[in-house]
Amino acid sequence: MSTILITGATSGLGRYVAFELVRDGHLVLAHGRDARRTERLVSELRTEGEAEGFVADLASLAAVRELAGKVSLAHPDLDVLVNNAGVGAGAPGAGRELSLDGHELRLAVNYLAPVVLTRELLPVLRRNTPARIVNVGSVGQEPVAFDDPEFARGYDGFAAYRRSKFALAAFTFTLAEETAGSGVAVNVVHPATFMDTAMVREGGVAPWSSVADGAPGVLALVEEGVGSGGYFDGTAAARAHEGAYEVGTRERLARVTGQLLAV
Repeated sequence: MSTILITGATSGLGRYVAFELVRDGHLVLAHGRDARRTERLVSELRTEGEAEGFVADLASLAAVRELAGKVSLAHPDLDVLVNNAGVGAGAPGAGRELSLDGHELRLAVNYLAPVVLTRELLPVLRRNTPARIVNVGSVGQEPVAFDDPEFARGYDGFAAYRRSKFALAAFTFTLAEETAGSGVAVNVVHPATFMDTAMVREGGVAPWSSVADGAPGVLALVEEGVGSGGYFDGTAAARAHEGAYEVGTRERLARVTGQLLAV
């Protein structure tokens, strides 16, 4: 059985997937932002199997690094990372928000945090192959504006969300090339469209699907494995935004990401 870290596990898709994996006999490391909610979730998970909680605000990159350190120390057997936590488009009419580090919030939580967490945990995953990294993406993708990566001009919440998910997909394909042959598989999945979650409802969108509809795509990548460097719509292999595959775009994104993380 695997040792699996799931970010954003206290609600929505993350919570549903956590219960499914615990019931299947895996050890689930459930991450949450709120200590009380995380503790309550772990208590519930332990009625079904093995679980442990980790608390961190992914809007702080220092907290992301601290989370990686704690997980690495407590569970050197970690072999699966599910980057599920995310911030939606925000309430209709809401303005641009910043992370604790001063980055545009959707870029910070949906992209920069998974990049940092993945990079920090990669040495552990490499020691526990076959290992898997599952990035929860979205069919909604929009190329990053490299002259304004923090979306300081003409801000729109839905566009900011789409840009962060484009970046996550592009990072997935880059990392898959880097880890080719290492035994670490890296994939990105669009679980389902407008699932019934707090994130979707906050955006003023009537849900189209349930978290139960979105879970199979994530579970398949965690438990079955289907190669590396793929983009999936549910359980079906699909194509991300074509720009996310372009080598020049991915190289430019990596340079910009490095600059943002150095600030």
